[in-house]
Amino acid sequence: MAFFSLILVRGRHWVGRFPRAIAAAVPGQSANPFSSFTVEDAVRRWRLVLLCVVFVAFGIQGWIAPPLAAAERRPNLLLILADDMGYGDLGCMGSELLLTPHLDALASSGVLCEQAYVASAVCSPSRAGLLTGRDPRRFGYEGNLNKADAGYATRPELLGLPGNEHTLGDHLGAAGYATCLVGKWHQGTGQPFHPNRRGFDHFCGMLGGGHGYFPEPGKNQLERNGEPLNEFSSPYLTDFFTDEALQWLQSREANAAEQPWFLYLSYNAPHTPMQATEADLAVFEHIKDPRRRTYAAMVYALDRGVGRVIEYLDQHSLREKTLVVFLSDNGGATSNGSWNGPLSGAKGSLREGGVRVPTLYSWPSRLPAKSRYRGVVSSLDLLPTFMSAADAKPLPLQETLSHQDRKNHGRASKEYGDYDGIDLLPLLDAEQPEASRRLFWRLQGQAAVLKGANKLMRPSHRPAQLFQPATDLAESKDLAGQDAETLGSLFQELADWESSLTTVPLWDSSPYWSEESAQIYDRWVPKAEPR
Repeated sequence: MAFFSLILVRGRHWVGRFPRAIAAAVPGQSANPFSSFTVEDAVRRWRLVLLCVVFVAFGIQGWIAPPLAAAERRPNLLLILADDMGYGDLGCMGSELLLTPHLDALASSGVLCEQAYVASAVCSPSRAGLLTGRDPRRFGYEGNLNKADAGYATRPELLGLPGNEHTLGDHLGAAGYATCLVGKWHQGTGQPFHPNRRGFDHFCGMLGGGHGYFPEPGKNQLERNGEPLNEFSSPYLTDFFTDEALQWLQSREANAAEQPWFLYLSYNAPHTPMQATEADLAVFEHIKDPRRRTYAAMVYALDRGVGRVIEYLDQHSLREKTLVVFLSDNGGATSNGSWNGPLSGAKGSLREGGVRVPTLYSWPSRLPAKSRYRGVVSSLDLLPTFMSAADAKPLPLQETLSHQDRKNHGRASKEYGDYDGIDLLPLLDAEQPEASRRLFWRLQGQAAVLKGANKLMRPSHRPAQLFQPATDLAESKDLAGQDAETLGSLFQELADWESSLTTVPLWDSSPYWSEESAQIYDRWVPKAEPR
């Protein structure tokens, strides 16, 4: 901007000097060397040239950098993640017993996605896909991370999100956003994997995959930007994480920061251990099942936290210019009292109950209220959607690591793209028709591919099956015997995808979990909401 101001200042100086210079050069003559031109003609011509230069200069400036007004239109981005929440465990998703007024209001203010998926049926690889916008199997992130480093045969420096993968924090930080993560990380506990090194300016939470809900000084795994925590604004962890998120937002308000922000509020509720406050438990005395009652109280606390954050946005006139997304990292678990509604399967299974989750998008100034989107969406879509909202491009992929197949890296990028998601904004506001999607999964002996209406399931313990989950939510009608052509085609697509991966899984869960997944696949059928 200073350069263009200089043009204006110096230009005025040149306009004043130009006619005098011409007149001095040819005494007694017109300032123009051609007899038909006068000094006044030269001045007018020179001013016209200068005006053109200024217009071109400002045109170049607008091309190099977006106008300030466009930058101010970039929304804040709020991503709220639940942990092991069941598909049916919101009022807007069908629960008659749980109380989720704030999440239900969030759904009413925007778009509820009916067929929304995550990248894996367990926490850690699901979050890796969500954070990178890439199928986590493409970089060897297939199994869950649920043990100390000594519990794996893998080199410790590989036990986490690979260093050549960008996170949402990296992408949005490069686009000019302030970035914050509060809550559960679960992408590796070593220093190279620390959130502050992976794109997040501020981090408060735990590096591992679980934590008790009543932390004590000196007896917790919580930190703030690398410093252990021994004081807590609230005794209950879910409330404490909400406090931390609000404090970060308030700090930005106090500094009068105009910079847009990205807040990743990653609750660990309602993941085990099943712990709730006495006050929240008292609200659900009508639920007789003790595990379901505790689960309801934990979800109630999470919903309260969401309400507090949304209220802050309303009070500070930020709601209209904030895109809010809520989802769970995978389906409800068999151990926490969750309910997957009409779906078969649960956490750990590639049936719908393991990978299909409640998902809400709300942006009052852009997306329609009280809407439902029935097409397929994925947590992998967060990256392109957020970057579209931020009016920025994702960062280019980095070089492959020593253990990654460079040829397959290029092959996969050509076939599937560098990133696996799509921009949902034109779909959610009905500017474009529903998109046909292709999604892959692999976990604990199972593999699956969803293409269009058809989903091929290849479990570890029985022949492959073919379902149409958009209409058969329970996956109760196996079409494999009726449509051999589609079955064979999807088998080939799954094989092609597996052969394009750049590496074998960098670690895996104990084979014990393959048996668990097989049992969930066969036995976990739709049931009524626990009471």
